[in-house]
Amino acid sequence: MKIFPAIDIKDKKCVRLVKGDFNNKTEYEMSPFEQASKYKDHGFKNLHIVDLDGALTGDTVNLDIIQEIVSKFDLKIEIGGGIRNFESIQKYTDIGVEKVILGSAAIKDRNFLKEACKKFPTKIALGLDAKDGYLSVSGWKENSNQLTLDFLKEVNDYGVSRLIYTDINRDGTKQSPNFEETTKVAKISNCPVIISGGVSSIDDIKKAKSLKNIEGIIIGKAIYDGDIKLEELTKEIDA
Repeated sequence: MKIFPAIDIKDKKCVRLVKGDFNNKTEYEMSPFEQASKYKDHGFKNLHIVDLDGALTGDTVNLDIIQEIVSKFDLKIEIGGGIRNFESIQKYTDIGVEKVILGSAAIKDRNFLKEACKKFPTKIALGLDAKDGYLSVSGWKENSNQLTLDFLKEVNDYGVSRLIYTDINRDGTKQSPNFEETTKVAKISNCPVIISGGVSSIDDIKKAKSLKNIEGIIIGKAIYDGDIKLEELTKEIDA
């Protein structure tokens, strides 16, 4: 089970949103670089980063911060947030990011997802953000009217190397992930799945370990708020 501590970057700061709402955010004192350093010191090997500025603009706004984290720490990083073209994917792969997460752009244009998987084999992760069974796009402001499982079936053979499933209703709430829906996704997915949204305790991580085709779990707010101590979390690290 891979543990992915989360760093969401907005205006050069670490922030956490509740259900993706930019008006409901908490800013933290520690910089993204300092936070990454802390995770590295505790023995974490993977990191989940979201460029929230990028999600709003469609540009690689915080590329310099992410490059600094990649170059200074030996961490496997997955990055998401407003990645809408091959140029952005190239920029991230050039600086040594392990996985580039495609979300809205992939859902709106399946051909872009297909071509990205061909151009960047093993590098593309698909981010599926769902609310009540339907995919949401554009920073969760739009409902796509596309059922999550239907979309996944349609793109399952494109060559995506990782799938990140987030239940928007749980994100930032610390109410535990939606294990039921995640299990449905993992059952049909051709690639391993990462659980995201609502992780509240070590028990959630232990439960995730018992599920099939689950590669890892993303933890954000529960770490920042101290609900999960890094010392106890490191005991759950496998890779």
